[in-house]
Amino acid sequence: MTRVTATARALVRISSALSTSLGQLSFSDPVTHVYDPTAYAARPHRVFLERFTRPACEALLLGMNPGPFGMAQTGVPFGEVALVRDWMGIEEPVERPEREHPKRPIQGFACPRSEVSGSRLWSWVRERYGTPEAFFERYFVWNFCPLVFMEESGRNCTPDKLLAPERAALYALCDEALRQVVEALSPRYVIGIGKFAEKRARQALGDRDDLVIGTILHPSPASPLANRGWAPQAEKQLNAILGEA
Repeated sequence: MTRVTATARALVRISSALSTSLGQLSFSDPVTHVYDPTAYAARPHRVFLERFTRPACEALLLGMNPGPFGMAQTGVPFGEVALVRDWMGIEEPVERPEREHPKRPIQGFACPRSEVSGSRLWSWVRERYGTPEAFFERYFVWNFCPLVFMEESGRNCTPDKLLAPERAALYALCDEALRQVVEALSPRYVIGIGKFAEKRARQALGDRDDLVIGTILHPSPASPLANRGWAPQAEKQLNAILGEA
């Protein structure tokens, strides 16, 4: 059995408190449905935090928010079902959100769809590091916002597309949680997976001169650059930030 570190317990508390605070917010058109996988997929989410959080990490990789077929199903950042289950060894019961969009059902680890972004990210990690343990000795992955926003059509709505007052309230809570995560993990680098995450990191942490903040290409299939070989581009960017050959 993996020993749960004090740092892991801190991240569990931070995640739980953020979920509770975000649950007090309300969102209007175009958002009709909001999912919080750290709540209904709390069991696999907690296993991820407890199993892979280390007392200190070299770099925190920061995502934006969950995708509908990744973390929305598994509770794990970028958590494409097959890789979370078969490579990370996490498979726990997942409940259902209180208001479920008919076009975006939560099936948990029975979800047959693959999350492209998650598949690209974790497949690259598996290729480069071999085991989850080897990767998490150096890194951790956290999503800036744990919520999934959907429009009436079922289309994903990213946090930057929310109405300004709603966006400001959301960012304030997520910024504070990010600061707490960085305090707990003590990374040297905070690396946004995509420009949105880098911008939020700079906004929340820009006054800290002990951090290097950078970015790597987001693995989204909506990105033409990412579709032209995401892994080698991201690895080159990561190596440049870390000063590695």
